Amino acid sequence: MLKLTDVNAFYGKSHVLHGVNFEVRPGEIVALLGRNGSGRSTTVKTIMGLVDGAGSVQWQGQELLGRKAFEIAHAGIGYVPENRDIFPSLTVHQNLMLGQKNGAKKPRWGFEDMYTLFPRLRERQHTEAGVLSGGEQQMLTLCRTLMGDPELIMIDEPTEGLAPKIVELVAEYLRELRRRGLAVLLVEQKLTIALEVSERCLVMGHGQIVFEGTPTELRANAYIRKEWLEV
Repeated sequence: MLKLTDVNAFYGKSHVLHGVNFEVRPGEIVALLGRNGSGRSTTVKTIMGLVDGAGSVQWQGQELLGRKAFEIAHAGIGYVPENRDIFPSLTVHQNLMLGQKNGAKKPRWGFEDMYTLFPRLRERQHTEAGVLSGGEQQMLTLCRTLMGDPELIMIDEPTEGLAPKIVELVAEYLRELRRRGLAVLLVEQKLTIALEVSERCLVMGHGQIVFEGTPTELRANAYIRKEWLEV
């Protein structure tokens, strides 16, 4: 479905990704783990066309490198950035409307799905997004991306800075994606959530994949956790 082969990426003269290789299969949740600065966010931005890369990023047999971000989104990849990027002067409902993608087929997700996933958004649907709490803005960003009916969704640090109650809501959102068979590439620092919802874990260090395996295998590998994940 999504396959990265020898992907390199740069910020100016700084070489950030060094030959990254992995794939995400249909309906699979893959956790991309690592410390800050390991290259996780750069990886998803490169896939999304927001950072120039070299090598190959194949999506359903088509090359993505060199394409614009909006073209990649229309091809069926959704992206939830770490900084949320909501439209503050628009209401919750209007933000969700902007996420919709016109097409011939009926989308799998609608407003009622979003308001069922996060009842707080239903209560706040006519409120300007700029006055929402951080947790509510994160809910809105997650739902707005789903309204575009992607085949794969890439989520960057969805639980960063959120209260434990909101973290659990985000975890339930991820479980719902898994139940509906949506492929997910999840960048996350909270190991408990990542290990619970994912089928496979990738660990990054210094811009490379240093481990690939199941959550069970990662739990059993004390060296990888100590060397590349624990602070």
